Amino acid sequence: MKQLKNRNPAVPGFKAAGLDCGIKNDNIKDLALIISEVPAAAAAVFTKNRVVSPGVTWSRRALAKSGSCRAVIVNSGNANAVTGAKGLKDCDAITKKVAAELGIPQKEVFIASTGIIGVPLPSEKILKATPKLVSKLGKSANCWTDASEAIMTTDLISKSDRISYSFKGQRIVLGGITKGSGMIHPNMATMLGFIFTDAVIDSKTLKKALTEAADRSFNRITVDGDNSTNDCVAILANGKAKNAPIKSGTPAYREFLKALTKLCKNLASKIVLDGEGATKFVTVRVQGGKTRKQAYLIANSVATSSLVKTALFGEDPNWGRIFCAVGNAGTPFNPDKVDILLNKNLLLKNGSPTNLSQKKLEKVMKQHEIDITIDLKCGKEWEEVLTCDLSYDYVKINAEYTT
Repeated sequence: MKQLKNRNPAVPGFKAAGLDCGIKNDNIKDLALIISEVPAAAAAVFTKNRVVSPGVTWSRRALAKSGSCRAVIVNSGNANAVTGAKGLKDCDAITKKVAAELGIPQKEVFIASTGIIGVPLPSEKILKATPKLVSKLGKSANCWTDASEAIMTTDLISKSDRISYSFKGQRIVLGGITKGSGMIHPNMATMLGFIFTDAVIDSKTLKKALTEAADRSFNRITVDGDNSTNDCVAILANGKAKNAPIKSGTPAYREFLKALTKLCKNLASKIVLDGEGATKFVTVRVQGGKTRKQAYLIANSVATSSLVKTALFGEDPNWGRIFCAVGNAGTPFNPDKVDILLNKNLLLKNGSPTNLSQKKLEKVMKQHEIDITIDLKCGKEWEEVLTCDLSYDYVKINAEYTT
């Protein structure tokens, strides 16, 4: 898969801005602000890591209090994680400043950070830059690009997308920006995602839709098997579309979920395509599963196997590593029924090798996009996990991350 083209994520009723506040060196953008012009229903999913940044704690509490959000402020270059009592005090001061500048309640301001763990957040730089950031909202044709670039860390490119659909003659728009390149693993990763829609939908239904969409997208990607301390994906819905309220279980909900899932998948794919040092885009599909859980466990086992990922980087057609990872998944299956295909080339049939020629295998392994299909032949359920290879550059990037 080639890098998906970034689309302007602008949604009616939302504004964005991004600038350099001095957290990073060399005048690199590191502070972003996105706002809704009107009160917006909100929902979010957060990291499953038990060590979380104060930003995650703050935003969880704010969401629980109001179920709504008007502004999201995000910094990169510093995770504000494992920073003691100062971390939460900084979140309080920054959100208070943003609220005052915008004239909105502090509880309707979310905050997120990404970058190095264990370094105190230079909050004074963010506080000083906030008035300028607010003044820039929506003033530039590149405002959404500025915002998406300002949340990047080791990302090589910014990531954004936008889709729209019509339901009963009413057009609904969804847009989003994400960051993520390494420390990527299901149940959120070192990624931040911010999604916006003009749909009329309440926060409870919005949370259900986001959870379902994330389960088929952001929670189905892995680069290196590590969950981060700061991860979140938030969605805001401002109702500007003036559609009939979307309710769970209705045709309107199913159409909204379909569009949201597509948007999330596109953004998640961009993260994998930008994996640190990655040279391969890999889709691991397990089909014929008895349950979705069984299919997921096996797909995830293959996608996270260091031996599989290094073989992919080396273009080594060592398919035995794939079957070994299937067996390591910790879920029962019959090895004598399993088929394994590599880019539609049958490697294993009913648990036995097909003796596909070495030359053909080597040709397949040189392709940028690799599809690994595992058929268990014991049911109708399926799951997919997106991943990439593990290269020399990944080790170099992370060995020198703080230096």
